[in-house]
Amino acid sequence: MAEMARVSLSIERPLLDKLERMVRRSRYTNRSEFVRDMIREQIVQQEWEADEEALGTITMIYDHHQRGLSDKLTGLQHDHHKEILVTSHVHLDHHLCAEVVLVRGRASHIRQIADELRKQRGVLHAALAISSTGKTLL
Repeated sequence: MAEMARVSLSIERPLLDKLERMVRRSRYTNRSEFVRDMIREQIVQQEWEADEEALGTITMIYDHHQRGLSDKLTGLQHDHHKEILVTSHVHLDHHLCAEVVLVRGRASHIRQIADELRKQRGVLHAALAISSTGKTLL
């Protein structure tokens, strides 16, 4: 674990009150860990904005009865086999499937892959969650 440093900052009382409510609602045990996580979130956001290497999770809900959709999704994933680390497929009911795709690469390329998958007819919902490779979070 990295060496800890103690810092002090000045903050307006109303803003501090909001911070305290956020910490309580989020169920953090202390304000420091909450602030560290807010900083890490900003680092990840900046990595994505700078189009650095990143991780992404694409979650899709789709109707597997849509003609040719499974083949299209598989084909697109094969087109990006270097970036796709793993997929997980779950049958939700007789018609609906959920698929989670873990992707590593440039942020813009991850967005492109998510958009290609999302645009397919029969994909009812697709969401991209952004993350970091962790190299800059330490």
